[in-house]
Amino acid sequence: IALPELLRRGYDKIMVTGVIQAGSSLGILIPPSVVLVLYGMIARQPVGQLWLAGALPGLMMATLFVVYISIRCYLNPSLGPALSEEERQQISWAEKFGLLRAGIVPLLIFFAMTGLFLLGYTSLVESSAVGAGSSLLAALFKGRLTSKVMEETLRKTLSIACMFMWIILAALCFGSVFDGLGAVKAIESLFIGEMGLSPWEVLILMQLSFVVMGMFLDDTAMLVIVAPLYVPLVGSMGFDLIWYGVLYTITCQIAYLTPPFGYNLFLMRAMAPPEVSLRDIYASVTPFVLIMLLTLGLVMTFPEIA
Repeated sequence: IALPELLRRGYDKIMVTGVIQAGSSLGILIPPSVVLVLYGMIARQPVGQLWLAGALPGLMMATLFVVYISIRCYLNPSLGPALSEEERQQISWAEKFGLLRAGIVPLLIFFAMTGLFLLGYTSLVESSAVGAGSSLLAALFKGRLTSKVMEETLRKTLSIACMFMWIILAALCFGSVFDGLGAVKAIESLFIGEMGLSPWEVLILMQLSFVVMGMFLDDTAMLVIVAPLYVPLVGSMGFDLIWYGVLYTITCQIAYLTPPFGYNLFLMRAMAPPEVSLRDIYASVTPFVLIMLLTLGLVMTFPEIA
């Protein structure tokens, strides 16, 4: 929705494609994050604490994005040209607020679902029921609740729920087999015993391995393959598993934007007009990946942020 409009208004194509790709990756860190839910189930950590832990790093990363964009556009205004005074005065404040009404119901559903959970009134499963129930009431109130909509919604819900159940089941089985074979203890003795690495050096190597794997695998695949090995090792080294979940999620964000297998890169290539080349898309994400790496470094150096 945003890209054609921004390009039509003369925004720099490399700047806007980078902004859209980097901004869309923030969703997996700022609550409610599905990636953190999966991590919580596999690492057996409370999802509520993981969501709260991811909120401040996510907002900090968004702020760093805004600061970078503001500085770049201040130094080179042609990257993000302002609307003319005439265009800005064409729509009155009353019309602007009227247009915002379309987003009120989704926001209310979101706050009902997430707010009650974070305040401790509902469990994670109960908050899901609140979200489903309030969505149902909203559709009924707006006259959009038809048998076709209901059938399609139930099919998609069942499909996604079954997919996640199989992922978690596979990850837990995979972890149990590896643990039974002594793989976790073998890795621990290799890194700490034979190689003589400190816990922090092991942790940095883990994050580097996630960055490399993220070039070829998606976040779920990484979690299923590596979490059963890394999570027990992180715990045995005395690190907090909630904090480590935030580190993992930030690394997933980096993986979304790094070639050759960056999800956001492929999605942008599919949606971008012909004048935006693959080279432009790759170039657009470089500064944002560096900002993500800076955020990762800050959260590692100052765990209190999470």
